[in-house]
Amino acid sequence: MTAQLSVPLSAKGIKTEASIYPNLGTSALVEHAISNGEGKLAKDGPLVVETGKHTGRSAKDKFIVRDAETEDTVWWGKVNVPMTPDHFAALKEDFLAELAKKEKLYVADLFGGSQPEHRVKVRIINELAWHNLFIRTLLCRPTKDELEGFDPEYTIIDLPSFKADPERHGSRSETVVAVNLSEKLILIGGTKYAGEMKKSVFGILNYLLPTKGVMPMHCSANIGEDGKSAVFFGLSGTGKTTLSADASRTLIGDDEHGWSDTAVFNFEGGCYAKMIRLSEEAEPEIFATTRRFGTVLENVVMDEETRELDFDDNSLAENSRGAYPIEFIPNCSEKNLGPVPSNVIMLTADAFGVLPPIARLTPDQAMYHFLSGYTAKVAGTEIGVTEPEATFSTCFGAPFMPRHPSVYGNLLKERIAKGGVSCWLVNTGWTGGKYGVGQRMPIKATRALLNAALDGSLNNAEFRVDPNFGFEVPVSVPGVDDAILDPRSTWADKEDYDRTAQKLMQLFIDNFAQFEEHVDEGVRKAAPQSA
Repeated sequence: MTAQLSVPLSAKGIKTEASIYPNLGTSALVEHAISNGEGKLAKDGPLVVETGKHTGRSAKDKFIVRDAETEDTVWWGKVNVPMTPDHFAALKEDFLAELAKKEKLYVADLFGGSQPEHRVKVRIINELAWHNLFIRTLLCRPTKDELEGFDPEYTIIDLPSFKADPERHGSRSETVVAVNLSEKLILIGGTKYAGEMKKSVFGILNYLLPTKGVMPMHCSANIGEDGKSAVFFGLSGTGKTTLSADASRTLIGDDEHGWSDTAVFNFEGGCYAKMIRLSEEAEPEIFATTRRFGTVLENVVMDEETRELDFDDNSLAENSRGAYPIEFIPNCSEKNLGPVPSNVIMLTADAFGVLPPIARLTPDQAMYHFLSGYTAKVAGTEIGVTEPEATFSTCFGAPFMPRHPSVYGNLLKERIAKGGVSCWLVNTGWTGGKYGVGQRMPIKATRALLNAALDGSLNNAEFRVDPNFGFEVPVSVPGVDDAILDPRSTWADKEDYDRTAQKLMQLFIDNFAQFEEHVDEGVRKAAPQSA
């Protein structure tokens, strides 16, 4: 028998004549999706869907309502763009009118956060069954007992068919993601990309948890055989998912976590992995999920006759994705949480070839590099473009952080100092020269250094102080070529290294200028010493 909503939609001011399908399970939602013509089953069981023109987040179409609640609490700027209360009121009116016309609606009551005392109750209302399956897969699923009396704190309404009117709604286009933290309501329209829902819940937790002293993080997390946790920060392409998915360690989660006084806990109950060019040899655990009923594959190309999948075909999207329950990964944490972290790893893919493969950070240096959120993209495909491009995304997740970055940076610094946590900056980028001259850091060396950091043995090594960035770099580590630990020595042209290092340090300094007045002297002194 289908579970019912403990609190009806009408109690939240939502009126509709639609048939309501509340809290359906995986099988029922897959049946609905296929019956509605939303997707097809692949050979081995996953549901394959297409998201149309939106194959990723519409970052420029996201707004936060600027009112008495948010005026002084949100960090307004390029990332957090304001919407007026009047524009939101018009948008809400039109959303509810559209909702009232629907024949079917799928509703899921879920938790954002796996630690009971810090989770938030969220209701998601969808016109697409596969969207409801996606968010049910990605968030934490309440038990039958927990659904009884479930009263949602926040509501997300996701209508891909809705077209926003920029003049009436204050949007930029027909696509809109509007967050009203006062009304605890999020409206998503004009996009079929399901990741908007997941990141909206992340944004809610990033807003709420700092006031409770809990550090929200865009990171992966796992537990070693010694029972100690590690978190891995890193932007796309730095190895966050690959390096944390270690068969010898227990996975807590791959993307979003909180750090409380007692635990590091997953915000989610599922994983959302990139599928493009996925191979069974390189990532066997993730590949196995593509052969499971209950996995949702977005924009993965499928042969209509054989129902075979082609992960190398990017004709639908470069950002093809798979959503699956975390328990599909064999070595996952039963409760999606672990002890407070003993190690913090910040991953960067330095295409300038300047940074060492690993460096030990003080709490001040950790805050500096956390606020910087540095990685580098390789040279583009345009003729004549040969220089790497530096990317700075504060807190390794700027698009999802509503409050000022210093709020998250100070929380991290406090927790590192309080717990005696070891912090490491790991360069998975280039060595022996910048991109185009040098080569990618050997994964074998990265894993050896990471293992030494995580098992504590690296703390006993001899360290030197990097003359450019001031952090400590090991001089020798068993199983790793000593030469690779000193990036300058790997360059054939030492003067070119010095010039490139000066350029990168200046980029750091210029980027950090926006934070200087919000941090203390110790963090300011953690900046690189540009000549």
